[in-house]
Amino acid sequence: MASTFSSLPQSTRAVTDSGPILPYSVVGDFLDVPSEANFGEVAAVALDARQHLYVFNRGPRPLMEFDGAGKYVRELAQGLITHAHSLRFDWGGNLWLVDDADYHVIKLDRRGRVLMVLGRRGRAGDSEVLFNRPTDVAVNSRGEIYVADGYGNARVMKFSPTGTFLFSWGNKGSGPGQFDTPHAIIIDSRDRIYVADRENRRIQVFDAGGRFLAQWTGFQNPQGLSLGKDQSLYVGDTSRVVKLDLTGRVIGVFGTKGKGLGEMSGIHGLAVGRDGELFTAELLNWRVQKFVLTPSARGK
Repeated sequence: MASTFSSLPQSTRAVTDSGPILPYSVVGDFLDVPSEANFGEVAAVALDARQHLYVFNRGPRPLMEFDGAGKYVRELAQGLITHAHSLRFDWGGNLWLVDDADYHVIKLDRRGRVLMVLGRRGRAGDSEVLFNRPTDVAVNSRGEIYVADGYGNARVMKFSPTGTFLFSWGNKGSGPGQFDTPHAIIIDSRDRIYVADRENRRIQVFDAGGRFLAQWTGFQNPQGLSLGKDQSLYVGDTSRVVKLDLTGRVIGVFGTKGKGLGEMSGIHGLAVGRDGELFTAELLNWRVQKFVLTPSARGK
């Protein structure tokens, strides 16, 4: 299938392990986590405009905020979450939470007040108003909302800024526009949509109307997606991070499987900071790790 994305030379591009090693080093013990509030499985991390870090986990405090120095600030979303899965900030600074086990997506303002709920808590389905274990959410520059309805269903759903269902696309399969666990979704500055199609081990690219543009294959198990300020795409791929440009070309790779400091296991989500620092949400290691660029690599 020929690509309609003018900057993509081909609709399919294979990712390999041959990219250069990204020059990151780990920062140990960087978060001041309250002693009574250990993380459970860490499902996602996100950074706000102040570079405060939000940690979404399956422990006693599902959503915690830390400032830029790693100091604990507050807990949010008390009583709202059964099973943390994903969180994102939108262009207006609102926070979106995905609870896959309770089948709903919640929008919070900066104070932590509920602004919108998509789906019905405790009710699974495949209708215009019901999800079946949603996995991620993304909001484009016009405020339109995309939900990856990924575990029980195999589709992406689009809603208006006010939460009205517009359309959906996708079904179970491995062809262009089909999915086998659409696990993460993110939108670039030109409103192109990137979906981590986990069990198909690929990233699919779509336009704002859900039209297939390209696919990048050869991943191990792509689960998390984040965009850097230069619009490079970072993929959490099991125990490694792959950095791509937006044509699917590998810029670099790093990561070693394990449980030690600087090793990674079960990267479920990730976030990239203003200066290129990288935060990984590790489901299997129940932790967040921070990686920074080596001094010689900063500013490149």
